[in-house]
Amino acid sequence: MKDISLKAVVKFCSFDELDENAQMLINKAIAATDNSYAPYSHFHVGAALRLQDGTEIIGANQENAAFPVTLCAERAAIFNAQSNYPKLPITHLAIAAKNDNGIVSTPVSPCGSCRQVLLEMEQRYHKKIQLYLYGSNGVYIVNGIEDILPLSFSDDSMR
Repeated sequence: MKDISLKAVVKFCSFDELDENAQMLINKAIAATDNSYAPYSHFHVGAALRLQDGTEIIGANQENAAFPVTLCAERAAIFNAQSNYPKLPITHLAIAAKNDNGIVSTPVSPCGSCRQVLLEMEQRYHKKIQLYLYGSNGVYIVNGIEDILPLSFSDDSMR
């Protein structure tokens, strides 16, 4: 038996170190937290994505008393993009969250379901999606879903 080491590359920087386009997308994700419906968790998540042609789309988490039918902000934005612009790949996705005390300090990352959907989007268009995960203490930058979804299950897994 042997150990296999997996490597993830995640950059960390302050908001001010980002270029103007990244800052604008993060600000849209922060604003999208106001569109969240989170009466149960009080955890409001906003997402903003940019398509290859520059179109930007937001999403916000939508809760339900039956938690399995809740929809995350990331998937709300992605499914909106896929429904309205099915030929355009996603190039960037920003995520922000707040609770009753305001924007969270540590960046939040996508849940497992959202990671799987992001993997599918990267595979569909053969293009990595750069993620900006925002917290008031800084931003994680991820250059593709494989860095936060090791040993992923994809269409290649079924061949």
